[in-house]
Amino acid sequence: MRNLRKIIRKFNKAKILVIGDLILDEYIWGSVERISPEAPVPVLWANKRTFLPGGTANVANNIRSLGAEVSLLGVAGNDANSKILFAELKKRKINTQGIFIEGKRHTTVKTRILAGHQQVVRVDWEHTHDLPEELNLKILKYIEKNIRLFDAVIIEDYGKGVVNAELIGKLVSLARMHKKIITVDPKEENFQYYCGVTSITPNRKELENAIRNLKIKDTNNRFKINADRLFTDKDIDSAARQIMEYLNLDSILVTLGEQGMKLLEKNGLLTHISTVAQEVFDVSGAGDTVISSFTLALCVGASKLEAAHIANFAAGIVVGKLGTAVTNSRELLERIK
Repeated sequence: MRNLRKIIRKFNKAKILVIGDLILDEYIWGSVERISPEAPVPVLWANKRTFLPGGTANVANNIRSLGAEVSLLGVAGNDANSKILFAELKKRKINTQGIFIEGKRHTTVKTRILAGHQQVVRVDWEHTHDLPEELNLKILKYIEKNIRLFDAVIIEDYGKGVVNAELIGKLVSLARMHKKIITVDPKEENFQYYCGVTSITPNRKELENAIRNLKIKDTNNRFKINADRLFTDKDIDSAARQIMEYLNLDSILVTLGEQGMKLLEKNGLLTHISTVAQEVFDVSGAGDTVISSFTLALCVGASKLEAAHIANFAAGIVVGKLGTAVTNSRELLERIK
């Protein structure tokens, strides 16, 4: 525990680049007292609207809240919602020089409507088409110019089009050339993109679906697992080993909700870490907190296992908060203490 506290106190020395799909999280708060006469649905008396950085922007928000320097690289639309997103990022002192505007796409917005503390419905506005080639090249030039400034790169793949095979292939080559840590919060359909990164942090469902997708595509029959049935704990261990070998990773950290996490390292060591969450109120953004704190710890010299324990404590804090929440070094130190 003393080692973990020493690591957390060094978070402010790290500089991280976060790449991926930017999202604006909108919350409409109110109360429900009657059912609509027009349809059997509740009528929300709205009384408050709030905004938070979401998706990749929430990863940056987590890193900044934990005391490190962070820069965002992604794409937003030329619309009113992008202005709101930029304002929220500016409040948090998150570097936005790597955010590019694309006029043919919406800024992705997830609107959650809440009655009291209960989410009633979520509405998503988004485009998921591939980026224009010209914009992809601009993003790559930004990476080439600035990669030396960072200790680590986090790839946050929400499947909205920013993370693509060409971009990730060149990014991984650059990061490895400059000996940078590369971690990925993966999208299950895109696992084949992540070959050669340092670590990935899938949840159980993403790992299961990735194995199913890869097994279908793999003509060499490398995935020796029955992917057509419900996965047991042993299946999860086997899937993690096969994915790590397939992608040539240093480690894989699988999040398991109330069952905690499993860390598999390249030396074959598999560690199950029990959850430390005292209560679970809202799991929104917990994966963002995991990859943020895990990567930060690696940047300042933690072992993979120490970094996983810190990520477990950080996730245990944010799931006890409402909405897309973050934690900070003070809360983290207090929880570990």
